[in-house]
Amino acid sequence: MKLISEYFGCMVFDDGVMKERLSEETYASLQRTIEHGRSLDLSVANAVASAMKDWAISLGATHYTHWFQPMTGITAEKHDSFISPAEKGKVIMEFSGKELVKGESDASSFPSGGLRATFEARGYTAWDATSYAFIKDGVLCIPTAFCSYGGEALDKKTPLLRSMEALNRQTLRVLKLFGNEDVTSVKTTAGPEQEYFLIDKDLFTQRKDLVYTGRTLFGAKPPKGQELEDHYYGVIKPRVQAFMKDLDEELWKLGVLAKTEHNEVAPAQHELAPVYATTNIAADHNQLTMEIMQKVAKKHDLVCLLHEKPFAGVNGSGKHNNWSISTNTGMNLLEPGDTPCENAHFLLFLCAVIKAVDEYQDLLRISVASAGNDHRLGAHEAPPAIVSIFLGTELTEILESIENDTPYGAKEKELLRVGVHTLPKFPKDTTDRNRTSPFAFTGNKFEFRMLGSSASISDTNTVLNTAVAEALRQFADELETATDFETTLHDLIKRIVSKHKRIIFNGNGYDDAWTKEAEKRGLLNLKTTPDALPHFIAKKNVELFTSHKVYTEKEMYSRYEILLESYCKLISIEARTMVDMAKQEILPAVSEYSKLLADTALSKTAVCKNLDCAYEKETLSEISKLQAEAFVSVKALEKALADSKTIDNVTELSQHCKNNVLSAMRALREAVDGLEGIVSVDYWPFPTYGDLLFGV
Repeated sequence: MKLISEYFGCMVFDDGVMKERLSEETYASLQRTIEHGRSLDLSVANAVASAMKDWAISLGATHYTHWFQPMTGITAEKHDSFISPAEKGKVIMEFSGKELVKGESDASSFPSGGLRATFEARGYTAWDATSYAFIKDGVLCIPTAFCSYGGEALDKKTPLLRSMEALNRQTLRVLKLFGNEDVTSVKTTAGPEQEYFLIDKDLFTQRKDLVYTGRTLFGAKPPKGQELEDHYYGVIKPRVQAFMKDLDEELWKLGVLAKTEHNEVAPAQHELAPVYATTNIAADHNQLTMEIMQKVAKKHDLVCLLHEKPFAGVNGSGKHNNWSISTNTGMNLLEPGDTPCENAHFLLFLCAVIKAVDEYQDLLRISVASAGNDHRLGAHEAPPAIVSIFLGTELTEILESIENDTPYGAKEKELLRVGVHTLPKFPKDTTDRNRTSPFAFTGNKFEFRMLGSSASISDTNTVLNTAVAEALRQFADELETATDFETTLHDLIKRIVSKHKRIIFNGNGYDDAWTKEAEKRGLLNLKTTPDALPHFIAKKNVELFTSHKVYTEKEMYSRYEILLESYCKLISIEARTMVDMAKQEILPAVSEYSKLLADTALSKTAVCKNLDCAYEKETLSEISKLQAEAFVSVKALEKALADSKTIDNVTELSQHCKNNVLSAMRALREAVDGLEGIVSVDYWPFPTYGDLLFGV
C-alpha cells in the first residue's frame, strides 16, 4: 500500500514536475509569469507545452482540454487529442505553446447575458499559469479563463483573477507606508468547507424531482429527523466511510488538500474541509471536489446531492468560505500581532474589511444568491439574509476603546493609540464561534457562511477582494498625504469604527429582535434572489467594479441578466416537474388507494350492514378533500407557468416566479405532503424522506 506522501499530487504538473522536466532557464521564466504575471515568450510556452505533453502521455493521457468555469456555475471542457497526421498514415503526438496558452471554443451556447449574439460563436480560453495543470480521466486539464472575441469575461475565473490583482495593488500601497519594502505581492487565500448529502442511487432514480432538480419537491417529514442531534460528528457508517476514503484518494492525486471529514447535522449529510490555498486555486479545487464527489458516489451506488436544500424540514447544505490576506513574505495581514507595527497593520486591514462589508453588504448577499439558496438562508442551519460581522467581545471592546478614546481593560492606564501602544495579547481563539453570523472573524481569517453548497466560491471572493481593495485604496490615498502618519492612522481607524460599527453584531442572528435591530441600523434584508439582484447594477456597485477593472459595465449587466434568467429557469423546471409528478404519479396513486378504501367499505357493507366502516369513510373523506386541493393547486400552477410565457422582461418574470409560481408550488406541496401521511406506503409512488435519509 502506497503512502499518501508517495502519490499526493501524482496527477498534477506541479512545481516539482516542472523543476524535473524543464530547463533552468524555462523554469525561471515560467516562475516569473506565475509570481509576477509577466507575459510568457512563445519559445518558453513551446518548451512548457512539450514537457507537459510528455508528462501527461507518460501517465496515460491521450487528450488535453482547456478547463474553464463558464457562467453555468459548473466547469466546461472540450477534449482534443495529441495526435497529428504523419506520413504513410501514421500519427505523431504534438502539443504546441500556442495550444497551451490559448484555445478557441464555441461560446454561443454558454450564458452571456446579451454579451454575445447567437451567431457570434467565437470564444477564447487563456491559460491561468498560477493554477497547476492536472490529469483527470486520462485528459490533461489546463485551468483557463474564458472570454469572448471582444475580450469580455464569459466566466467566473477572469473577474476573480482581476479582483486579486486589484487587491494586490492597493495592499502594496498600504504596506509600503509601514515600511514593508520587502513585500512584492499579496494574495488572498480561501478554504471552502463543503457540505453535501449522500443517498442511495436506486432510491434517487425513483424520484423525478431529484433527477431533474436535485431537490425533493414533495416529501412529508419522517417520524425522526435531526431532533436528537445524534448524527452530527457521529460514527461514520461503513458505506459512507468507504466513499470518503476513495474520495480522499482521488482528491489527493489531484493535489487537493482534503483534510477534515465528518457527519453533519442532518441525517445523510456530511462535510469535507480542505487546507487553505490561494483563492483562484481554491476555487479550482472546490469545483474539482464537487465533481469528484459526484463521480466517486456513483461507484458506491450512492448519489451526492449538492443542492442547498434537498429536504424540507432538515438542514440544508452550505459552503463556508474562510478568507484571509497574505504576503509573499509569509505575513497574514489579519493576524493580530505583538508589536505596535503589527497591531497597526492588523487594525487597519480589519477596518478595511469592516468598511467593505458594510458598504457592499448588498454585493455579498448577491454573491450567494440563487433559487436554491433562497430556501436555506434564515433557516436554523444557515445565517439570515442580513449581512453582519461577528468580531467577539474582546476585539469589539478594543475597537470601542479606540473609537471613544477610553482605556481598554482594567490594566490599561493610558489611552490606546494605534501605532504607539501594543494591543493586549490577542490569541487566535479568543472568540467563541457564532454559527448564526454570516461573516465571522475566527482568529486570523473571516468565515463567510452564506454560500450555498453548489455555488462557485469565485463570485463571493471576487466581491470580497474588490470591496476590500476599494477600502484600502481610500486608506492609501489619505495616508500617503499625511504629515503626521501615526496621528492620521489613529484618526482614520477611529473614524472607520465609528462610521461602520452598525455592521458589527455579536448576538443571535436567528432572533427576531435582530431583524428589527438590523432594520433600525439601516442594514439590508434581501430575502430572495429577485429582491437582491437589482442592487448588483446600482451606481455605486458599477463604479466599484469598473474603477478596479474587475468588470466592465457591460459585463455587469450581462451577469445581472444571466443570474435572473437562471433563477427563472430553475423555478420553471421545478414547477413543471411538480405538475408532471402530481398528474402522472401522485394523483393516480391516490385515486387507486381511494378505490381500494371504497371497495373495502362496500364489501364490508355487503357482508353485513352493521359492520363499522368508519376508518374507510373518514379516510376517504380526508383524502378526497386533500386530493381536490392538490388538483386545484395543479391547475393554479399550470396557469402560473402559462402566464410566465407572456412576460418578456426578465426582472418582471423573476418577480412573477417569486410571487406566483412559488406560491402555487407551496400550495401543491402542502396538499400532497398531507396525502403522503394518509395513503398506504404500498401505494405511494416514490421513496419517502424516511427511505432517503436513512437508506444508506
